[in-house]
Amino acid sequence: MLFVEFRFFFFFAFVFLVYWTLRNNTARKVFLLLASYFFYACWDWRFLFLLIGSTTLDYTIGRLLGHMQDRRKRQGLVAMSLCVNLGLLGFFKYCNFFIGSASTMLAWLGIPASLHTLHIILPVGLSFYTFQSMSYTLEIYRGHLEPVRKPLDLAFFVAFFPQLVAGPIVRATTFLPQVHEARQLAYVAFRPALALFLIGFIKKACIAENAAPFVDQFFASPHSYTVLSAWIATLLYAVQIYCDFSGYTDMAIACARLLGYELTVNFNFPYFADSVTDFWRRWHISLSTWLRDYLYISLGGNRGGKWFTYRNLMLTMLLGGLWHGGAWTFVVWGGLHGLALIIHREWQRVREWIPGAVAAMRWLAVPITFYWVCIAWIFFRATNFQDALDTVQRFVLFHAKGKHLLSLEPRLLLFFAGVAIIHYLNFRGVFSQWWRRLPAPVFAAGYGSAVAIVLLFVPVKYTPFIYFQF
Repeated sequence: MLFVEFRFFFFFAFVFLVYWTLRNNTARKVFLLLASYFFYACWDWRFLFLLIGSTTLDYTIGRLLGHMQDRRKRQGLVAMSLCVNLGLLGFFKYCNFFIGSASTMLAWLGIPASLHTLHIILPVGLSFYTFQSMSYTLEIYRGHLEPVRKPLDLAFFVAFFPQLVAGPIVRATTFLPQVHEARQLAYVAFRPALALFLIGFIKKACIAENAAPFVDQFFASPHSYTVLSAWIATLLYAVQIYCDFSGYTDMAIACARLLGYELTVNFNFPYFADSVTDFWRRWHISLSTWLRDYLYISLGGNRGGKWFTYRNLMLTMLLGGLWHGGAWTFVVWGGLHGLALIIHREWQRVREWIPGAVAAMRWLAVPITFYWVCIAWIFFRATNFQDALDTVQRFVLFHAKGKHLLSLEPRLLLFFAGVAIIHYLNFRGVFSQWWRRLPAPVFAAGYGSAVAIVLLFVPVKYTPFIYFQF
């Protein structure tokens, strides 16, 4: 059930009406929990038991941590939570990856091996809800959170349907305090929520969906295309993945707000970042802060020397790349970002010694950062190393033997150009306030007109959100 499908609108309308009709907070949570389980079961009901099992485990461990003072036993309980959650994630997400890597290594060593991979289906949202559930036990262990008394509260937090299958990754410390008191309809800001949902819908249904066919066409056989095609496809993929993922989170945040709950902001104009460090403050913020707080700091952070810090940065980004899927292309993607983070730290250390460096980088920082991010996106999107290298050869070295050219219709070129201008104006804050001051009838008429225009650009068939596969 996709957020851009009409059946979701019927589902959400039903949930919205029943939820706000109920007066008792416990009844509301029970209803939303059941609705969330139904929403998840629409993907594959079999994996619903995995979600419930993970929740039950962490609820039990959280209660034990709340009553236990012995440090070693507490560490053992947290280790159990991490091992089970990460073990499930590892099995479903990386089993075939490690078997395939082992087979390749044995073949390289000249050792004959017949290894067969399992046909393992990755449960949708597994990477997201396991991280959320783990944040609960980790925050209790660190003393930042008290264990919940009611299993319902934790189950509701883990399974809340707007963010269940593709984030943002919500912290227990952020969400759980919101479940204790009944939300008030009078406090719901309908206008910003509706505007945010429409923005997310436009990003996914109009922009990402129109970019996807050209990206898929190129990456099906990169070696057949020209240098210009590589640039078009790579730039369109940068647009596609941003609009696809941020569009989902915009709609998730909007749905949660309409139900009275606040989720984590996940994107903040990442392509206007002036360094890769800044990029990760703006892109998938819930994941980057999770990796920083629970992985980078746990590894030692910057509490050692320079090389100790750089090692931790690289390990964090490599594991962050691997989080996205069991493929070496994702590891390379993470490594490129880790390398860029290290280079940026070194640049900050030496730039004062270079005359005019600060002034020059003020103009070059954003395009250089975006260029590097696009190079990394090539490895993220390519299905294998050879395709990634073929594309990099065209995108970076301007060398290609292929003759085919991707061609965009003039209508689409004008559309993407207009979207880019609007995005920049929005970044500059042009559209941040004026629509809030419109009279309600004017806003309603404008909103309806915008919906009608948007439907002209919506493709007949929708594709799943990109981050559903992660």
